[in-house]
Amino acid sequence: MEARKPDRALIAVIAVIAVLVVVAVIVVFGRGEPELLDADTPEGVVQRYSAAVIEGDEETAQQYLSQEVLDDCQFVESQLPDGSVRVTLLSTDIRSETADVGVLVAVTSDRGPIGGGGWESESEFKLENTDGTWRIDRAPWELTICIGR
Repeated sequence: MEARKPDRALIAVIAVIAVLVVVAVIVVFGRGEPELLDADTPEGVVQRYSAAVIEGDEETAQQYLSQEVLDDCQFVESQLPDGSVRVTLLSTDIRSETADVGVLVAVTSDRGPIGGGGWESESEFKLENTDGTWRIDRAPWELTICIGR
């Protein structure tokens, strides 16, 4: 009996599938952290504040709050539920002394009786510019660490 030679078309298909799997793995695991926005912009302040709140670093998050908020502050625990939290920039409206930064807060969870679930909501940060520095005057309820006004 003569040994059969492998079908070249089959080998080519398997090779293409293997390449696609490797590329998909690289894309999924290589995305990394989002690019940091300029810290001197309203968007950069919102990005850093949100990251600190999500990581549970309230001390760092406080650095991005306005003095008026800090003066009247009653600290509260994070309102974020357990799960994965993502904050996406939607819009920015900058005026001379104030800015509004619209975000989408998305939460996903593996908990629940039927499997994973989640929710998302559009929210807005209010910022003020004091002496050239942007500070948060009001944060969405999901990302609030300080109440009092």
